[in-house]
Amino acid sequence: MKTEDLIKQVAFIKEIDKLKYIQRKTKLFNSDRPENDAEHSWHLAMMAVVLAEHSIQAIDILKVVKMVLIHDIVEIDAGDVFIYDTTKNHHNTEEELIAAKRIFGLLPENQAKDFLALWEEFEAGETAEAKFAKTMDRFEPLLQNTSNNGGTWAEYDVPYQKVYDKKVAMKAGSETIWNYAENLINESVEKGILKK
Repeated sequence: MKTEDLIKQVAFIKEIDKLKYIQRKTKLFNSDRPENDAEHSWHLAMMAVVLAEHSIQAIDILKVVKMVLIHDIVEIDAGDVFIYDTTKNHHNTEEELIAAKRIFGLLPENQAKDFLALWEEFEAGETAEAKFAKTMDRFEPLLQNTSNNGGTWAEYDVPYQKVYDKKVAMKAGSETIWNYAENLINESVEKGILKK
């Protein structure tokens, strides 16, 4: 039984290597190179560990780390949908659920169920852990765009209100981080790297 589980786990590990090839719209800090999904997930995990004290509620940090590490694995099949996309919904699409079931289904049954449940919890965004994980997911691209003279905001002509409306969700996970982020958004307008 252990060998059978290991074979499945290795198949999953090989499959998720594909995450390194999924290019995001946002660029690395102070760079013109697009970030890939694996880099994004790792960065969110580190951010969650470093910034955990700023969560509004007490959180299980290991659970948050697991969420941010697996939240974009579905993009191996479903692709990355830009948060400011005007033609496709960024939220929990049917394609992503099909992808989650296929990819997590490579694992032994108990792990597959656990990973799928974590992914669904992140997508629902209702628990303290999911809210904080989503705060990290919204915060990192904001930091990237401010380090890149507007980054994707400038490249895709994204206006202030659209940025604000997408980013205000951070407040549910951390008021401290949201206050910091809101100041960055407003400073970006003052600097001329985000259009009001």
